[in-house]
Amino acid sequence: MCFSPILNDLIAPSPPYAALIFDCDGTLADTLAVHFQTFVLAFEKFEAELPTAWYYERTGLPAIKFIQAFNQSFGYAINEHVVDVERQRYFLDLIHQVQEVPAVAEIARANYGKVPMAVASNGQRFLVESIIDAIKLRSLFNTIVTLDDVSMGKPAPDLFLLAAERMGVAPEDCIVYEDSDHGLEAARRARMRWIDVRILRHTA
Repeated sequence: MCFSPILNDLIAPSPPYAALIFDCDGTLADTLAVHFQTFVLAFEKFEAELPTAWYYERTGLPAIKFIQAFNQSFGYAINEHVVDVERQRYFLDLIHQVQEVPAVAEIARANYGKVPMAVASNGQRFLVESIIDAIKLRSLFNTIVTLDDVSMGKPAPDLFLLAAERMGVAPEDCIVYEDSDHGLEAARRARMRWIDVRILRHTA
């Protein structure tokens, strides 16, 4: 495993804190490139092209909202549920490519058994659990909260608040690890401190 103490120190949680909450895609797991491949393949069935930069500017959106935004931006009327089913199928075919984000995974390992920890993701449960299983981190977490558990995903605070409730910790005593503007806004609304792991991409 590749481990950099320098990168780890950049995102180390500052005491005091009673619990840690981690986003999944792009935070614990390096999935963004794989998700991009799946959307490209799914959109190709409709002869639609997904621009790379446009995709990366909207990571963190739930899949259905992402597809709706694509339709609105480029004038398509593609059925979002059909595309979503297609991209999920492709993702499971490519899940072997997913790796952990080493510095974030090391934070989780270092805090295991010291404070409760949760995963809170805008993804569907079976995909999120498949990812956490693929990177072999599931045993570290007390709970996994997904879009299937709440009425509104990020940037609403519901996912983070539910994670805190399940861990029995006050929201203000949690630190959130995130990699998207939607996720950081959700943490703010939940009155939680947050760490933006995108700093790792600029220092790697």
